[in-house]
Amino acid sequence: RSGLNVVLVGEPNVGKSSLLNQLAGEERAIVTEVAGTTRDALRETIQIEGIPLHIIDTAGLRETADTVERIGIERTWREVDRADVILRLVDAMRGESIEDEIDRRLPPGVERITVVNKIDLAGWAAGRHEVAGRVRLQVSARNGEGVDLVRQELLRIAGWHAHGEDVILARERHLAALRQALAHVRAAGGQLGALELFAEELRLAQEQLGEITGEFSADDLLGVIFSRFCIGK
Repeated sequence: RSGLNVVLVGEPNVGKSSLLNQLAGEERAIVTEVAGTTRDALRETIQIEGIPLHIIDTAGLRETADTVERIGIERTWREVDRADVILRLVDAMRGESIEDEIDRRLPPGVERITVVNKIDLAGWAAGRHEVAGRVRLQVSARNGEGVDLVRQELLRIAGWHAHGEDVILARERHLAALRQALAHVRAAGGQLGALELFAEELRLAQEQLGEITGEFSADDLLGVIFSRFCIGK
């Protein structure tokens, strides 16, 4: 796949579906005042400056005895585990009641943005702030105020700038390199009786992996092989 997985998480009725609709530019998710309306993940692919983004609306996180809602919440956590970016929505009027659990369950290495929604009700202005090194955006998903800040932040995370390679092209190039590396490893498996060819296939696989890591040490790889086998006899 190409594009970043952007997962919307938060408690019920914080405006995840409304934000999805704003980003999509149309009504894709059902929006009501009833908490727990979203029971399953809803994926919508959009483009910002040509970069594809998969925006994923999820079931609200809370303690519940409702079997169907609990299944939806477990699916939320599965989407979180696959996320490239997490938009964590918070209601400006009431904050979070399960903040510690959400913090505990979010993957530590994933990009995350806190989106404080419903600023129109709180009487706050839209804006971008950094709190303890984390980005915090103030928006109204209902009237669209501040939603452009979300788009700009997603572009920043995607590495978009006028003179650079965007992350999608890099990812596609890396996937192609991985496929080539896998092909060489498989070919090496068929050359166990000819160690010169075996070593060459491994070298080519390492070279492809170097396209991803930016480091290629063929000498190190071949040094290990030649130290353990008598090549050419």
